[in-house]
Amino acid sequence: MFGSIGPAELILVFVIALLVFGPKKLPEIGRTVGKALREFKKTSEEIKGRIEEEIEAADIKDIRKDIQAGVDGIKSEVKGFTDDITKDAEKDENGEGPKVT
Repeated sequence: MFGSIGPAELILVFVIALLVFGPKKLPEIGRTVGKALREFKKTSEEIKGRIEEEIEAADIKDIRKDIQAGVDGIKSEVKGFTDDITKDAEKDENGEGPKVT
């Protein structure tokens, strides 16, 4: 919970705080520290959530770019295909098409 702080260190910190602040002020200080830690944790979670949202948004933008590139490729292929069909149709109309024997 407190990393490398063991029970002996916690007792020492509590005794020093009791001597410095007194028994009447200590519960109020504990509540204040608890509130500060809760707010810090809440803010940390909000920041983490926002960062994750931004990462997801960036991933979605990358996916959208990939999809758009694929759509553009398909459009160019279809345009090339229709151009070829149009050229073949024009050749058939002009009598330049393949000769049937």
